Amino acid sequence: MDLKSRIDSYFDDPAVREELIAAVSRLVAVKSVKGEPAPGAPFGPGPRAALEEALRLCGELGVATQNYDDYVGLADLNGSPTQLHILAHLDVVGEGTGWNTDPYTCVEKDGILYGRGVSDDKGPLCAALFAMKAVKDMGLPVTKNARLIMGTDEESGSADIAYYYAREPYAPQAFTPDADFPVINIEKGHYHPDFGASWPAVVVEPRVSALNGGFRNNVVPPEAQAEVLGLAAVDVKPFCGAVEQKSGAVFTLTDMVGGVRVHCAGRNAHAASPDDGINAISALLEVLSALPLAQCESTGAVRAMAKLFPFGDNRGKALGIAQSDAESGELTLNLALMTLSETGFSAKFDARVPICANRENCAEVCAKTMKAHGITITGDSEMTHVHVVEAGSPLVRTLLECYEAYTGEKDAKPIAIGGGTYVHDIPGGVAFGCDFPGFDPKMHSANEQTSVENLLKSAKIFTLAIAELCR
Repeated sequence: MDLKSRIDSYFDDPAVREELIAAVSRLVAVKSVKGEPAPGAPFGPGPRAALEEALRLCGELGVATQNYDDYVGLADLNGSPTQLHILAHLDVVGEGTGWNTDPYTCVEKDGILYGRGVSDDKGPLCAALFAMKAVKDMGLPVTKNARLIMGTDEESGSADIAYYYAREPYAPQAFTPDADFPVINIEKGHYHPDFGASWPAVVVEPRVSALNGGFRNNVVPPEAQAEVLGLAAVDVKPFCGAVEQKSGAVFTLTDMVGGVRVHCAGRNAHAASPDDGINAISALLEVLSALPLAQCESTGAVRAMAKLFPFGDNRGKALGIAQSDAESGELTLNLALMTLSETGFSAKFDARVPICANRENCAEVCAKTMKAHGITITGDSEMTHVHVVEAGSPLVRTLLECYEAYTGEKDAKPIAIGGGTYVHDIPGGVAFGCDFPGFDPKMHSANEQTSVENLLKSAKIFTLAIAELCR
């Protein structure tokens, strides 16, 4: 049999399918959300527990491992000089709300796996691990090493990978199975400043006395809540209907002593795809800004934020930073976090910027626009670089050929994304799988999912890629 047929035969075995599902289930069962650092757990007990389970799994599969100071775990194909790094991660974002199943129990239904991490990135990690095992089991003629780097901090800044590469060299080639097929060779840059304003406490009414929304910078906020003093639910309700109809958000009003509590339920999504979510903060601001509030600093702040971040403006038009180019697409923006008290507010947005964006036409324009509304950028205002790998590089060409071999697609082209992956700062690194065109993994959302067939197909593609790149 030719190599492709041999790989097909290996992964079409029902026993391998069940073994792969069992492996994914073991990792999903560990709630590996970042926590407080502790000795032996630099990113908290959850990621550490997931790393332990992954290393245990590797050992059971006969793959040599190493724990790199509890930051990353390593799985090596063989002891030869390393040609290829495959970077996957074990940490996950919080579960949020709206699940139909227990997010930390991997459930299979009609060939679909559900659970936090099945697509981001525990399922793809297992696909890569099983590809390495397949290369070993089939005795494929590789003379160089592939190393699977299993990280624990991808969702919160990738300090794990920075730690590793501060001590070890880059491999000649690298990919991460943490995004989409065919191959992602362009990752937009990031701009995510902290900003806000402060003022002395006042007692005028009606006024917004408190607001809180969002839980992560890279997630479209699914919930936001405010307290309005001097108004009742009956006063606020007429302003909610139009916003609910326009946005899809749902408002719940609860009278309290001296005022009303306004809760907004939206829908979370990855910040790189803000159109897929319903931004609860922006929807809430739209209602609050329309209320008959007293003239005071908090009212001014609420109305300024509603003007600068109107619901549905996920391109930064109101801020004056909307832009795009043919290679990397449009700038996207997610108003991710906001907290308001009696003496001020703070907020943060997450913008994914194209190649054409720079400090002059993005960061400086944003600062000027905010200043005109009495808002000051208070924290990190740096812009990270756009990551670009030439479409004609040997790595990109080889990976595209492996993808085409198992999909039948002809003349596949590399693509650009707004998300930042593990290879964003790795020279020559690209993202490769595991999500196929047309499949929605619901990444960072409730009911995260992956297809068992897609995971197996990914494992086949990775097996062929390892064989080609390390032979």
